[in-house]
Amino acid sequence: MAIKQTYQLTQEGVDKLKEELTNLKDVKRIENLEALKEARAQGDLSENADYDAARNEQARIEARILEIENIIKHAKIIKTTDEAIVNIGKTVKVRFIKNGKAEEQVREFHMISSLEADPKVGKISIESPIGKAIKNHQKGDKVQIVSDTGQEFFIEIVDIN
Repeated sequence: MAIKQTYQLTQEGVDKLKEELTNLKDVKRIENLEALKEARAQGDLSENADYDAARNEQARIEARILEIENIIKHAKIIKTTDEAIVNIGKTVKVRFIKNGKAEEQVREFHMISSLEADPKVGKISIESPIGKAIKNHQKGDKVQIVSDTGQEFFIEIVDIN
């Protein structure tokens, strides 16, 4: 018996997946079918690079459609609570402390699932090293972080929304 995986997502994450799914089905799939028709019209398919590329793209599109449909089907939408603790769905303002000195800059992270993570825009996974370390902590807590490379530093939780 297969184990069914549940995906914890925010409503925003589910909406983005639905948008991507619609684009794949209504735009990318149709563009790919057109590319396949054009490649077939060129004749001999055994040595037709355009046809091979279109078939590979078709397989990628169909696999992604199935993946997104599965994620949406098994998604559990995370509701944020009013509790003032770090958890999924919360926005956390932190200050890094290195060598005993706190940085001036306060950084803001939105705690989300690994499927939605995008560190470049401040969206970090609750399963990441920082996410795991600060999870369930409160404003004012100083938490020790050990990176994958063994580097140690502290984070001070400045605010939680």
